Amino acid sequence: MRMIRIVTAIAAAASVVALAGCSVSVGGKSVDKNDVANEISQKLTEQVGKQPDKVECPGNLPAKVGATLVCTLTDGTTQYDVHVDVTGVDGDKALFDIKVDDNPKS
Repeated sequence: MRMIRIVTAIAAAASVVALAGCSVSVGGKSVDKNDVANEISQKLTEQVGKQPDKVECPGNLPAKVGATLVCTLTDGTTQYDVHVDVTGVDGDKALFDIKVDDNPKS
C-alpha cells in the first residue's frame, strides 16, 4: 500500500493556494490558541483529505487586523511553520488567512 505523507500534500496545496477565509469566534480581544490550531487542522484536512498529526500555536491570536501568529504543524517527525494573518474582524469572528511553509523547519 502506498502512503502519502500529509506534509507533502500540505506543502503542495500551500504552494498552489493559501488557505483564505478562515474564521474563529473571538473571546474578548483575542482568539484562543487552541481554537486557531483546530481551525488550521480542520481547513487543512478539508483541502488535502488527511488530518495533520498535530497543530500547535504558541499563544492566542490578537483579534486585530494585521496581527500575526506562527503555529507549528507536525507530521510524524517533520514540522512546518504555519503563518496566520488576521485580515478582519466581523462581529464576534476573527477572519484570517493561513499559509504553510513550503519547506520543513530545520
